[in-house]
Amino acid sequence: MKAVIQRVKKAMVEVDGEITGKIGPGILVFLGVGDEDSIKEVDWMADKISGLRIFEDETGKMNLSLMDVEGSALVVSQFTLYGDCRKGKRPSFASAAKPEIANALYEDFIKNFRLKGINTETGRFQAMMDVSLVNDGPVTLIIESPEKKA
Repeated sequence: MKAVIQRVKKAMVEVDGEITGKIGPGILVFLGVGDEDSIKEVDWMADKISGLRIFEDETGKMNLSLMDVEGSALVVSQFTLYGDCRKGKRPSFASAAKPEIANALYEDFIKNFRLKGINTETGRFQAMMDVSLVNDGPVTLIIESPEKKA
């Protein structure tokens, strides 16, 4: 599982002119699901992201998590995070999960965040989306779940 996290002052997703998700201060999560991912990776990723200390404390040091600051999350499915660009000029998405598996794990991630008490808005799975944001910092991180051991 892969994610790109951006600390935001606000963010919004629109599909065909309809707002599907909108948040104030918090994080925008672009979430990619790989073909070998399972609920184990969902749980790991949700715990990692919700606990990341990327918000400033009273001294200006990044020491607080999304949960500490009671921020919101906007979660957008992003299979293109699994685009392999090492060969040729056209990305290969062979390692991205099939849509039915990816959607189920994406929904599990959202449920996990909501069970933690995080106000969580979403995009729309497999839709063409317009995403707008005001990046705070800017703070942008790339996170990948640990490699599976054979």
